Amino acid sequence: MSPHPLDNPVWQSLVSQHASLAVMREHAGRYPADVAPFVAVDKGDPVAGDQLCEIVSVGESVYLVGVAPPLDSRWQILQQASVAQMICTTHIEPKPAPQMRVLTAADRDDMLALTALVFPGFFRARTIDMGRYLGIYAGEQLAAMAGERFRTDDYQEISAVCTHPDFVSRGFAARLIAELCNASLARGVTPFLHVSPQNARAIALYERLGFVRRAELGLWQVRR
Repeated sequence: MSPHPLDNPVWQSLVSQHASLAVMREHAGRYPADVAPFVAVDKGDPVAGDQLCEIVSVGESVYLVGVAPPLDSRWQILQQASVAQMICTTHIEPKPAPQMRVLTAADRDDMLALTALVFPGFFRARTIDMGRYLGIYAGEQLAAMAGERFRTDDYQEISAVCTHPDFVSRGFAARLIAELCNASLARGVTPFLHVSPQNARAIALYERLGFVRRAELGLWQVRR
């Protein structure tokens, strides 16, 4: 049986909807460092590993999701864990919340500050180029945000779901997720996301919204 495209989501994104952002070899690819710290191989074999070494600088730290090449002496494994992958196939009834808006380059500093506070390490200066990001402001403070990251022809990842600690439990994240998921479903694309299996609070929120677990994938943080 052929593997599911979401078993290797970064690779599938790089070779399809995000090809214009990709730095590629035949069997390995990556996002530029200022876009996202993710790399990928098409299969876990030594040839893909050799090609991945060609596009990752010595000393650089990157992430692999789902599929990894042999991590030999050229790599230092900084973290090896797993992520739960969840998908949503039904419309989400949006709950009332303050006005949201599309975030732009003018909001970049606020987005970087919020993600650095709540979910550090993954959001970069050009991550906003990967898709549409929405936010809710409380005065001058970006209170919550969420957006679109990995994208294939048939699937759209929801990512950077962040709420400032001063604004938790107000339904902001749920409202943003509903907007993004419903927009994906309306164009015939299935939304999905990744979450730590230990993050019970987030998983409970996603399940209430209609997400179900599809798989658990390996996650490697490695340094060249």
